[in-house]
Amino acid sequence: MFNLAPYLDLPLIFVGILALAIFLYVLLDGFDLGIGILFPFAPSKECRDKMMNSVVPFWDGNETWLVLGGMGLFAAFPVAYSIIMPAFYIPIILMLLGLIFRGVAFEFRPKAESEIEHKIWDYSFHFGSLIAAFAQGVMLGCFIQGFYCDGRSCQTWFSAFSFMVGVALVFGYALLGSTWMIMKTHGRTQEWARRITYYIAAFVAFFIVAVSAWTPFLNPQIMSRWFSQPNVFYLAPIPLLTLATFFFLARSILKNKERQPFFLTVFLFILCYAGIAVTLFPYLIPYQVSFDRLAAAPESLSFLFVGMAITLPVILGYTFYSYHVFRGKSSHGKMY
Repeated sequence: MFNLAPYLDLPLIFVGILALAIFLYVLLDGFDLGIGILFPFAPSKECRDKMMNSVVPFWDGNETWLVLGGMGLFAAFPVAYSIIMPAFYIPIILMLLGLIFRGVAFEFRPKAESEIEHKIWDYSFHFGSLIAAFAQGVMLGCFIQGFYCDGRSCQTWFSAFSFMVGVALVFGYALLGSTWMIMKTHGRTQEWARRITYYIAAFVAFFIVAVSAWTPFLNPQIMSRWFSQPNVFYLAPIPLLTLATFFFLARSILKNKERQPFFLTVFLFILCYAGIAVTLFPYLIPYQVSFDRLAAAPESLSFLFVGMAITLPVILGYTFYSYHVFRGKSSHGKMY
C-alpha cells in the first residue's frame, strides 16, 4: 500500500500543520473577534460601520483555518479527537453559537432599517464575538492545565485558571482588533482605536505576566521544562522579546504609526504561541500521551499528506490574495 512513513515523519508533519492552522485561525479570526468585542464602545454609528467594513472581506475566509484544524485533528489523530471533543463539548458549543451569532450579524446588520434592529445586530455581533473568544480562552486554559478522562467521564473544563485565560484571550483579541483599526481606518475611528490601545495593552501585559507566573505551578513537568538548566537560558529570549515587543508597541502608538502596532501585536501572539508550544510539546493529551502515539495509521497519513500538499498551498494563496486585494483603508459605506 501507499506509505510515505519510511521517508517522512508523518505524525510530526501533521502536528505541525495542526499547530499552523490553529495559530492562523487565532491570528486572523482574532482581529475579527476583537472588532466585535470593541464594537459597542465605538464613539458613533459611522465608526461602527467602518469597523465592520474593515473585516467584511475576510471574516468567513478566516474561519477556514478553524475547519482545517478540527478536521485535521479528526483525520490525523482520531484517538486524540475522541478524547478532546467530549472534554470540551460545552465550550465548543458555546464558541460555535457565538460564531453563528456573529456571522448572522454580518449578514443582517447592513439590512436593518430601524434603530432597534441596528442595536439587535450590533449586540449580536458583540456578544457573539465575546462568547466565542472567551470559550476559546477557557479551552486553551484547560488544555494548558491538563485534563483527565475516564471513559465517558472527563474532569471539568472550567477552573480558576481556565477562566483567567479566557478573560486574557478576550483582551488579547481586543488588542488585535484595536491595532487592526489603527491600520485599516482613519479619522475619528483611528484616533479612538489609538487611544484605547494603551489601556488594552496594559491589561494584556498584566494577563501575560499572571498566566506565565501561574502556569509552572500547574504541573511539575512545566516547571522543569522552563526552569531547569540549561533550559532556562535557552528559553529566556521568549520573555525578553515579549518585554521588548511591548516597549516598541507603546512607542509605535506614541509616534502615530499605522502599521507597526498591528504587526507588533502579531509578533506578541507569535511569542505567546511559542511559549505554549514549549510548554505542551510533545503532548497532544497534555502531560499524558504524546502526538506520535495518537496518530492514525501510516497509510492514512500518507493519503492525507498528498491531499494536504495540494489543499494547503491553495488556502494560503487564497488568503494572501484576498488580503492583497482588500488592502488599504475601509469606509463606512455598505459593503453588502
